[in-house]
Amino acid sequence: MISLIKSDSELDRDLLLKTLSGRKMLAYMKAYGAGYDFCRFYKVAGEYGAVGTAYMFIINSTLIICGDGQLEATEELQMFVDMNQPFRIEGDQKILAGLETGSRYQRLNRTVFELVPDENSYKFAEEFVDFDPALPDVYTILSEGFPNIADFSLWYTDTSHRCRHGISRVLTYRGSTTASVVFDIGNVALIGQVATKVSARGSGYAREFLKWLALFLNNNGKRAYLLALDVRVSFYREIGFREVEHEIVLERIDVEKDSVSKGRMA
Repeated sequence: MISLIKSDSELDRDLLLKTLSGRKMLAYMKAYGAGYDFCRFYKVAGEYGAVGTAYMFIINSTLIICGDGQLEATEELQMFVDMNQPFRIEGDQKILAGLETGSRYQRLNRTVFELVPDENSYKFAEEFVDFDPALPDVYTILSEGFPNIADFSLWYTDTSHRCRHGISRVLTYRGSTTASVVFDIGNVALIGQVATKVSARGSGYAREFLKWLALFLNNNGKRAYLLALDVRVSFYREIGFREVEHEIVLERIDVEKDSVSKGRMA
């Protein structure tokens, strides 16, 4: 059975803290609560005696499912996916494997990396890090790296909101490279939205910045992770980050990313 969650007290925090997907759900609940139509939270329970529990939320047409590892894809959950047709589905691999997506979705390989600190990063020019950059400048960098990024107003509203609530943090390096702490929950951080201006590519800025960021977060008592599709895996391996998990993400192939809002990065 799928039921709409109306309060954070309905979440099983211990279960959600076990995975990055679950921590992301807790972060968005903290930032937005359960009162927005564009960010909805649900509990999924097994049907007809089936065991297992899952939680899920849908934000900007991305569906994230956080399960206890026992629940399989239910008929009701399949109907939920068919009705909402999210651009991207990620999270509990057992549930994803049981979804019937037909030809609408492709399966993408994604690797979870842990940011391993490099003590040599003490040579990094930290004076060129902007810990509170102007968000319009950040968007300019991101728009060169992510063609399907949301329009500025949507991205700015979401990003500034999460930053104000202490969920996220945005940084830039030398005004050319950016990375975001998507969330920091229980001293576990997820890094995302890493991009460099086209004019600065090949400079090594992203490599220097991420190696420093790994050390910076580690020195502040945090374990940091990032998610990489196959096209970026070799880059993070070369930096020295550690592969900790491989997973599948489902993504729609029957929509034009650059002409609709579904699935755009916000």
